[in-house]
Amino acid sequence: MKTYSTNLCSLVALLMLLVAVSTVQAMSAREIMEKVDARNDGDNMTADVKMTLIDRQRNKRIREMKVFTKDKGADTWKMQFFLSPADVKDTGFLTYDYYEGDRDDDQWLYLPDLHKTKRIATSDKSSAFMGSDFSYADMTRRVLDEWKYKLLKEDKVGEHKVWLIEAIPASDEVQNRYGYTKSVLFIRQDIFMGIRAVHWLKEGKKIKYLENKGIKQIDGVWVATELHEKTTKNKVMLHRTVMEYANIKYNQSLDDALFSVRKLEKGI
Repeated sequence: MKTYSTNLCSLVALLMLLVAVSTVQAMSAREIMEKVDARNDGDNMTADVKMTLIDRQRNKRIREMKVFTKDKGADTWKMQFFLSPADVKDTGFLTYDYYEGDRDDDQWLYLPDLHKTKRIATSDKSSAFMGSDFSYADMTRRVLDEWKYKLLKEDKVGEHKVWLIEAIPASDEVQNRYGYTKSVLFIRQDIFMGIRAVHWLKEGKKIKYLENKGIKQIDGVWVATELHEKTTKNKVMLHRTVMEYANIKYNQSLDDALFSVRKLEKGI
C-alpha cells in the first residue's frame, strides 16, 4: 500500500511537471513578452551606479550616479543625479515612464554649467544618453503594443534555457524614436527576464549588443547588477558602456517631491 501511494504521488508530480512544460512550450512570443512585462521589478528603489565609457582605443571615462525609482500606479518615475567627475557633477536626469503607449514618456536633462533644463524631444530619444551606448529611449520600458514579436527558437545561455524573440517596431514612429529596425531578445525561461539583446540600428549599419550580468535576487526581486552594451560596425567595436549597480535597496521611503523638475535643478 505504501509503495502504491508513493508511486501514485510520483506519477501525479510527473504529470504536473509535464503540463507545466507543455504550457511553457505552447506560449506565443507575445505571451512570453507579456509575462516579461508583468515580472516584479520592485518599487521605491535606490542604488549607486558606476558608468564606465570605453572608446575604441580602450580609453576609459568613469562617471558615478545616484539613482531613485518609484512606481506611480502602472507608471514609473526615475531620477538620476551625477556625482562625479567634475565635468558632469550635479547633472540630473528625470524620467516619467508611462506604461500605456497613448502618450510619450517625459524626460528632462538638467545641465548645471548652463543652469538650464532641457526637455528631451521625441526626435532626440534615439541619441546617446550622456555619451553612453544607451539611448534616451533605452532608459524607459518598452510598450508591448509598439512591437511585433516572433519566437525564433529556444537556446541556452550558460546553464539557463532562453527564448530568442524577434521584436520589430510596429510603426515608423517607434522605429525613429528608438533608432532600431529590429531587436532580438534573449529571455530566461525560469524567471521571464531579458538577459541579452541585439539591436540593429537604422543609421550607419551599426549593431548594439546588450548583456545583463550579475543577475541575483535582492529583496525578492530578480535584478541585473551589471549592464554591458557595445556598439559595433562591421564587427568592429566602436564604443562600450558598462553600468555597475551597488547598494540596491527596494521599498524605500521616497517622497513624490523628489521626482520633480524643481528637485532636478536643485540637486541631491
